[in-house]
Amino acid sequence: MVKVRSPASATVINAISMGKGSAFGIQLYVTADVTVINNSAEDDVTIICKSLDNPEMDTTLMELCVKKAYERLLQIPDFNLRNITIKVETKSDIPPGSGLSSSSATSNSVVYVTLIALLEEVNMTLEDTDITKEEILNMGIDASLDCGVTKTGAYDDASASFYGGWKITDNYERKILYDYHVEYQKILIYIPNKSLYTAQTDVKAMKSLASLVEIAFSNAVNKNIEKALTLNGFLYCAALNLNSQIAMDALKSGAKAAGLSGTGSAFTILVDDTSNIAKIKEALSKYPGKLIETRPDNKGSVVLR
Repeated sequence: MVKVRSPASATVINAISMGKGSAFGIQLYVTADVTVINNSAEDDVTIICKSLDNPEMDTTLMELCVKKAYERLLQIPDFNLRNITIKVETKSDIPPGSGLSSSSATSNSVVYVTLIALLEEVNMTLEDTDITKEEILNMGIDASLDCGVTKTGAYDDASASFYGGWKITDNYERKILYDYHVEYQKILIYIPNKSLYTAQTDVKAMKSLASLVEIAFSNAVNKNIEKALTLNGFLYCAALNLNSQIAMDALKSGAKAAGLSGTGSAFTILVDDTSNIAKIKEALSKYPGKLIETRPDNKGSVVLR
């Protein structure tokens, strides 16, 4: 059995309005493991997927990720696995529909672990192929687009999850424009009880913000994560009719930045050694939901044994 763990990501710039975005990895994870069963399946491959956290969850994304990984391996002359069953199980501490890139973390983990596990069945490794990390990342993005869990391909979220660190991206071109580290060591994530999935959001309203989001994006390029994250958050709260008072209360209590992650429902709050975390937590305690204290992730997707 092989396991791959991929981190969530928090939004600095939401890419929906202008096609360029920014996100950084955080230490909340999806872990995927694959077992290959040689049981003479009727088809070339039979795929069984399950979320251990939510057995009733729709596994379409996972299945597409496995299929794309398997089909890519069939292009390699020495790969000859047929009539197999691939069993994939995931475990996540990323709340779905929270804007913390659970879909990107899932697709990264499942594609990566499927490739490694299948190659090991024929005594090969990724180094024996011409498959690059960027190709692995793109397989997951293509699967996410195919099943409609993202509007833009979420290259910013996916690259932050796969590579770790803080990424600024052109989502349409699938290019990393800038690659930074988050200087903050502690991150607070406030997660309301209500989820808001990207597929349900008002794209037209968000695209109308493009000229204003451009200002936030310029701050991100100049490494001013505080202004970028906060301005982006207020803009998207306005477009989506979400309660920005959550971010305002965090800022008034000493947070260095606070803003909506993705299209919600989570809010990312940056704190440093001068911040009174207890005061921020107290200010947000009146809102239903939970507050998670975590850190940036600069490692990205990693193979676990």
